[in-house]
Amino acid sequence: MAGQGESDVRQMLRRAGLRCTAGRQKVLAILMKARRPLSHAEVMQRLGKDKVDRVSVYRALHALVDAGLVHRALVHGRTALYETADRCTEQFCHPHFVCRRCGVTLCIAGTLNYPRAELGRGFVVERQRLLLEGLCPKCARS
Repeated sequence: MAGQGESDVRQMLRRAGLRCTAGRQKVLAILMKARRPLSHAEVMQRLGKDKVDRVSVYRALHALVDAGLVHRALVHGRTALYETADRCTEQFCHPHFVCRRCGVTLCIAGTLNYPRAELGRGFVVERQRLLLEGLCPKCARS
């Protein structure tokens, strides 16, 4: 993360009202470059030699979620997956595909039209997500 990318990350953090700590900058930059939602462990792995401790990465992820820059795309069992919130609105998250065998999670490009849930009187739908499950090409071959 250097040059223009670093400047963009700093601006995003400032506009969201967050301090520009090194950990937040690195975590946000990793999520911006990712092509799919990442777990905490995957963020740690991508940090590589940029040592940021485990707890600081958790805190950075939670701060980014609270600020609206990142959201928890999905939760598999007890593992949350994080991605930047730029492809979603407050009410609708873009669709995802999860392989039920290997667990790979992919963002589905483009938009799919799906109905807004109407649950009746008294219910307030805050966010709607579409999850497609099945087998990825690799798992379908085996």
